[in-house]
Amino acid sequence: MTNANNLIPSPFHEGELAIQDKLAKRELMDTFGKRAIRSFMPEQHQAFFAQLPFVVAGSVDENADVWASIVSGKPGFLSTPTPTSLLMTNTVDINDPLHKTLKVTGSPIGLLGIELGTRRRNRLNVRVGEVIGDNKVGFNVDQSFGNCPQYIQTRDLTFNRDPLLKSNAVKKIEFNTLDNDAADLIDNTDTFFVSSSITAKNNPKIEGVDVSHRGGLPGFVNCEGNTLTIPDYAGNNFFNTLGNFLLNPKAGLLFPDFNTGNVLMLTGSVEILWDGNPELEGFIGADRGWKFTLTKGMWLKNVLPFSAKFNAYSPNTKMTGTWLEADKNKQAEKLKHTWQPLKVAKIIKESDVITSFYLEGHNNTTLLAFKAGQHLTVQIPSKNSSNSSNNKPVIRTYTVSSSPHEQFYRLSIKKELSGEVSNYFHNNVKLGSVILAKYPQGQFSIDPTNTKPAVLIGGGIGITPMISMAKHIANEGLRTRYTRPLHIFHSAKNKQQRAFYNELKALADNSGGAIDYYSLLSQPELNEKQGNGSNLKDESFDLKGRINADVLRYYLPLDDYEFFLCGPEAFMQHVYNELLLLGVQDKNIFAEAFGPSAIKRKLLNTNDAPNKSKEVSVEEADNTVIKFSKSGFEQRWNKGDNTILNVAEAHGLEPEFGCRNGSCGSCAVKINAGAVVYRNNVSYPVETGQALICCAVPAKGIEVLDIEL
Repeated sequence: MTNANNLIPSPFHEGELAIQDKLAKRELMDTFGKRAIRSFMPEQHQAFFAQLPFVVAGSVDENADVWASIVSGKPGFLSTPTPTSLLMTNTVDINDPLHKTLKVTGSPIGLLGIELGTRRRNRLNVRVGEVIGDNKVGFNVDQSFGNCPQYIQTRDLTFNRDPLLKSNAVKKIEFNTLDNDAADLIDNTDTFFVSSSITAKNNPKIEGVDVSHRGGLPGFVNCEGNTLTIPDYAGNNFFNTLGNFLLNPKAGLLFPDFNTGNVLMLTGSVEILWDGNPELEGFIGADRGWKFTLTKGMWLKNVLPFSAKFNAYSPNTKMTGTWLEADKNKQAEKLKHTWQPLKVAKIIKESDVITSFYLEGHNNTTLLAFKAGQHLTVQIPSKNSSNSSNNKPVIRTYTVSSSPHEQFYRLSIKKELSGEVSNYFHNNVKLGSVILAKYPQGQFSIDPTNTKPAVLIGGGIGITPMISMAKHIANEGLRTRYTRPLHIFHSAKNKQQRAFYNELKALADNSGGAIDYYSLLSQPELNEKQGNGSNLKDESFDLKGRINADVLRYYLPLDDYEFFLCGPEAFMQHVYNELLLLGVQDKNIFAEAFGPSAIKRKLLNTNDAPNKSKEVSVEEADNTVIKFSKSGFEQRWNKGDNTILNVAEAHGLEPEFGCRNGSCGSCAVKINAGAVVYRNNVSYPVETGQALICCAVPAKGIEVLDIEL
């Protein structure tokens, strides 16, 4: 049976389709586009345009240069006689290139209606129809569609004069080079508009002029000479602007000064910067970008009859960066493996045993972006450091429990009876304390773009990477409008020891059904008697007991999942075994361990492991002798035995370590003789003649491995 949707022509032209293909969005947008892009204005769009105080217009002049303009009027200057026609009282200044274009019947025009106070916006692609005298023009609608409110900063608009009265104060200044005033406006803008076009050839209904809004934090447009570099954030995936750029690399830019009434209008050429372009390195939120080079421009001074006072940034804008920050991030990346000073800005007690420490940069230290699930390596002074200058600081790693979108690192640390570092944080670290840390690293992370549902299972303090992942998924859902389906299972002893309950529950409640959260307590409190003395059901947890196959089978709908585990060794091994009982493939189980704990995988093939780490590799020695030269120990080692760090600890040695996965470098020691291979894909740069003993084993063909321990 033929799908009726397949008979409807695509609302996208070849440039838009090419980019959707490139970014694997075409199939998704084909269905959505045919529903969202109409050849007429629905009633709510007709009412919307009729109440606007201004509209942004894109046009092409007689020289084929593209321009963006603002046309102002009291609400009602736009009207919609029919769903396919728009009538505008023409208040365009004679100095604006749009003025001439509106006199030519059939000229393609892009229109953007935007309400700064409500962040609503809708688009119209039209052609000039009837020109009625000097002050009215009718448009025929080709395409009508809505746009999301992302990156629109709210403003309160106030008219300073009657927009229908021509102002003698408008002054036109043309130029071919951006001066200091232009650069200053661009550098400080949080809002501008861009127009693009292609020549109508095969289908004038979908080919023509488009105009769009761009927003970001002040500093999101980089101005160098006559060239502007602009990030492209996640949007509606229509790619109207970039699709036009692909076929016709020309653009018109308009930067309004909402305080003075001046507008800066530019026209020029464009180059698209695809994802991975080094020019975008370090820019937070940039999926790709584009460069604009000025051909010519003009100021229209005092042209806006209104001012628009800034109110608030869009929530999406707050998740993006600036070029200054991008430069700092690139410099910080070079220091990724060095110790950085971080200052404690806030301390929050999360439970009876867990306290969170919020860390910010100290003395201009940049907080480098990280992946949800990664850890921070910290060092504290040795408790004996006052007695001997030879004592090394104590180094440990803690998972970052904040989201990558937040402007701080949050470490949520459980107080352990025998934990020197955890006790130091709980007993000695205060507000304003400065600690040394290396930037977040680690291979335990989650992909928010994956369409496969994810299940996060955290036991005790193992909830820390899970809350980071959950917040990241939720924030990326806001940014990209796709929230990866998520099921969170949180196991704790009781409510007193459980952390982040309210935070995780709020994430689930506000996710529109995309995120589920389940709290399990192994030893919950007795229900308290309340009010009339009757026992009421305790609603603050879902189930008494531990996570097992029956629990997962009950709560999880039938689907194909990725599982992420974190917690004490026994907990993770138990959950791992239960997942295998459910038929989950090992490659779909990802796990983080604390200290020396790690799950023992049951692999039919070592390549099935999710991180492709191998318990036994053909590159490992069959048998050899490990010699610890400083301590005088020797140990026979056979293929498949423990890592060098584990062997050293079995002899009572206490070498430094942090992550146990080759990312922090804390365990690096000198190799006196022999060579090693690694069971992990180590990310820390290993110096020649050294080994990261946390995941190193003797290499094949080595008879004696001499380690400086």
